[in-house]
Amino acid sequence: MLSDAASLSDKEYLRYGRQLMLAEVGEAGQARLKEKSVLIVGLGGLGSPLALYLAGAGVGTLWLADGDTVDSSNLPRQILFDSEAVNHSKAELARERLAVHNPLVELIAINQRLDAASLPEFVAEVDLVIDCCDNLATRQAINAACVAQGKPWICAAAVGWQGQLMARTSSDHACYACLYPLDTKVSQSCETSGVTGPLVGVMGSLQALEALKLLLGMPSPVAGTLRRFDALTHQWQTLTLAPDPDCPVCGQRRCPTHDKEITP
Repeated sequence: MLSDAASLSDKEYLRYGRQLMLAEVGEAGQARLKEKSVLIVGLGGLGSPLALYLAGAGVGTLWLADGDTVDSSNLPRQILFDSEAVNHSKAELARERLAVHNPLVELIAINQRLDAASLPEFVAEVDLVIDCCDNLATRQAINAACVAQGKPWICAAAVGWQGQLMARTSSDHACYACLYPLDTKVSQSCETSGVTGPLVGVMGSLQALEALKLLLGMPSPVAGTLRRFDALTHQWQTLTLAPDPDCPVCGQRRCPTHDKEITP
């Protein structure tokens, strides 16, 4: 049952009209989006298009987390920002610019780098977590917090000409630590290997697409898989991921809270 607060205003009917025409959305779906909250961790090349599309779609509350400031080297791919944004807080600027993009959604800026200690508090506040960060330690912390609280998450990454996308929406799915053990060392990064702007735009847009499906209660074909994209050849590779029974995060050594059902 949707609350009265989720009923749509005349402004919302006009703004979201094309989206409302979709059979999978309609008035009930749009009202459902209005009630949902999402935590976006990282507002760079992935988080910029993702945040724009989720705000544009009318997702009720977006928590925008990034402890970094804008650097001139970010501008070719981080489309939320321009030259005047250099040296300013990404989280605060994202909140300001998304508020102009869609004043009908609630935007909360978190101007800090989230870690294993701080993530559980914010994960508890939302229906879905989207990992757009640029370092393995934060990815593992996001995964652990989501597994512990039974929250779904969507993760993407891009380096060079290669992108990847995965999601965990069920306790039956492999978690990030099943795929990349906690002692994994990073061999490539955007700083050392470079990246092309359109690639991160593609991957961030795909995160937004899968997020909307999950928030609307639709199945995600990405869930439980790892999708790899080669931007040079436009070839996709899909790997079905099996949970590791010995995973220290979601496997047999998990804590009782890891058995929660995952529902966005």
